[in-house]
Amino acid sequence: MANIATGRIQRELKEVMNSDEAIKNQIKIEFPINDFSKLQGEIIGPPDTPYEGGKFKLHIEVPETYPFNPPRVKFSTKIWHPNISSVTGAICLDILKDQWAAAMTLRTVLLSLQALLASPEPDDPQDAVVAQQYKEDHDAFIKTAEHWTTVYADGSAKNQNLEEKVRQIVEMGFEETCAREALSLSCWDVEKAIENLMS
Repeated sequence: MANIATGRIQRELKEVMNSDEAIKNQIKIEFPINDFSKLQGEIIGPPDTPYEGGKFKLHIEVPETYPFNPPRVKFSTKIWHPNISSVTGAICLDILKDQWAAAMTLRTVLLSLQALLASPEPDDPQDAVVAQQYKEDHDAFIKTAEHWTTVYADGSAKNQNLEEKVRQIVEMGFEETCAREALSLSCWDVEKAIENLMS
């Protein structure tokens, strides 16, 4: 990686560690393998959202052309959100594509992702199924997003009713992850979920 980018990333990591904003918003970045092009980020789900209190890990790849091109970022923690793929973690966010500017930083990216959790854009989805649920059955969307936050992101809002539905399907011989995804896709209707798993 070019020295210019490495120097800038080192400054940006310090900025994330030392800024009051980062501490208040609970965002962080680490470079686990002593390689400034492969970073790990973490954001905490914002208050008053279905993601509240969840710890969401991010995989951040910084290109050699940084800061003139955006970092490639995806969620490594599973999340139920219209603008983030529930399967791959890919993100639909303009500043990670054509709205990137060289003045932006990794801190900007993390804070923008946190803002995206608070204000989804279902009309510009990354995950069409989640976006459809968000628009057509918002209660089911909230329930599912909270449930995924609890299960995958160490959130605290355990919903015993939903756990019971997962257990019902697991007892039929299906894997827990498959059961959870089938229920999420069928708005927590057990019969529909089983139909989907059988077809």
